[in-house]
Amino acid sequence: MSAWPLMRLDECCKIVSGATPSTAERTFWDGGEICWTTPKDLSDLQGPLIHHTPRKITAAGLASCGASILPVGSVLFSSRAPIGHVAITAVPMATNQGFKSMIPVRGLLRADYLYHWLRSHRSYFEGLGNGATFKEVSKAVVSRVTLPVPPVAEQSRIATILDQADALRTMRKAVVDQTDALEQAIFEQQIGQTNIWPERAIGDFARSIRTGPFGSQLLHSEFIDAGVAVLGIDNAVANTFAWGERRFITETKYRSLNRFRVYPRDVIITIMGTCGRAAVVPDDIPLAITTKHLCSITLDESVCLPEFLHACLLRHPAVLKQLGVTARG
Repeated sequence: MSAWPLMRLDECCKIVSGATPSTAERTFWDGGEICWTTPKDLSDLQGPLIHHTPRKITAAGLASCGASILPVGSVLFSSRAPIGHVAITAVPMATNQGFKSMIPVRGLLRADYLYHWLRSHRSYFEGLGNGATFKEVSKAVVSRVTLPVPPVAEQSRIATILDQADALRTMRKAVVDQTDALEQAIFEQQIGQTNIWPERAIGDFARSIRTGPFGSQLLHSEFIDAGVAVLGIDNAVANTFAWGERRFITETKYRSLNRFRVYPRDVIITIMGTCGRAAVVPDDIPLAITTKHLCSITLDESVCLPEFLHACLLRHPAVLKQLGVTARG
């Protein structure tokens, strides 16, 4: 790759800014046939191509704001709110001012190669942004950015490989989504078939419900590198127990806070920050307490298993409603 020449974007593309016709003038919008896109239109795009837009403008609207119609094969790049959404035009279209679009020089730069290169450098462009209210990268800044430009045949090979990787990621996400939906449906079906079961408050079958220490009882400055573990939101935020940041207190400090101890098979639930996330504490948990951000529930397992309560906290519609959250995996 070191042998490939570096070129400025304005050397291998024509860079075009967008604009917005006055929304107060109906003749600029009503009956419009020119596709007109905003960064938001790219946020849920499946794949690289954009075929249509929610809003269209008229020829008069286009002329009024100085926007340009970008040809098929142009690469849209959102330059603000947010920086870094990318798409390739499948039909001619104009954009609002939130883009620095690029028309690749034919025979020099392929749109699909540029698309993948821009996507892989999103964080770099975000770092180039300026602005107080929201960050934006200017046309001048975009113009000076350099990228490697291999021969067109090599660009095609690279883009094909990356297209295949994107397709695999899309397929994997679809499988995960379908699995989550199936799990939710099975859970709801089983609960629906057993609606003769009585509803009970968690406190009715909990041996203990406790939140972690508050205020001066546990200060961040007291955390040390080893000792008694302190669990926080990061241990439950993925809805399964996981070690995040390691926090510890001394055994001396623990003796004054041992009423907040977490036991194997406790159900912990986040009550601050990202509320409503839950996990079952593993059997091999070391000696630990929780922060004030977690509630720890020790159950009477002759009445309710931790795994069942965990599933209800994640999936039962009535429980989720009380928590004020929607179903999640």
